[in-house]
Amino acid sequence: MEVLVILLFVLVSYLIGSMPTALWVGKAFYGIDIREYGSGNSGASNTFRTLGKKAGTAVLLIDIIKGLTAASLVRYFDFIEPGTVRFVNLQLLFGLSAVLGHVFPIYAGFKGGKGIATLLGMVIAIHYLSALACMGLFLVILFSTRYVSLSSILSAMAFPIIAVIVYKNQEPLFIAFGIAAAIMVVLTHQKNIVRLVAGNENKAKLLKKHRNNHPLK
Repeated sequence: MEVLVILLFVLVSYLIGSMPTALWVGKAFYGIDIREYGSGNSGASNTFRTLGKKAGTAVLLIDIIKGLTAASLVRYFDFIEPGTVRFVNLQLLFGLSAVLGHVFPIYAGFKGGKGIATLLGMVIAIHYLSALACMGLFLVILFSTRYVSLSSILSAMAFPIIAVIVYKNQEPLFIAFGIAAAIMVVLTHQKNIVRLVAGNENKAKLLKKHRNNHPLK
């Protein structure tokens, strides 16, 4: 019975992650399919680039909340002590199910985003200090280079190092998750890496008034 309940929560987590926020925002407020513009990705970065700051911020926050919500579902299991190995393992399971849903959303033909924001949300739920450190590193790299992709890759790669060395987290599965997450981010950014090496990756517009230039204008 307990296994069936856990599997049900895995499915719920996947469905939460599958909500194609960028796609819905694009269609509801701008009348476009975000996947047909910019990088063709239905994530926050392409939303910022294509639809502007307001739409991008909304998508980013909701995608973070998806991961945070999924990883927090374990709190409904009142028979599992918070902070225990089993508790963390279920957080990882539910959170990763949401990330999988974001990357392969059932509501959008299994064509989703790269899962960075949803991944961040689940990390906030599991180990917020590591998440905050990675967010700080992300911002430093972003403001230094203006490359969102490079910031995402390097902060993801730094995550397991920060968790183990800085915060002394010794949970094997959590460490394995950190390494796997870093690999996943690298794999989902292969095209960005090619463009970075070639020197033609798009740079973000920071601290400047960004005119809403969505495709219908």
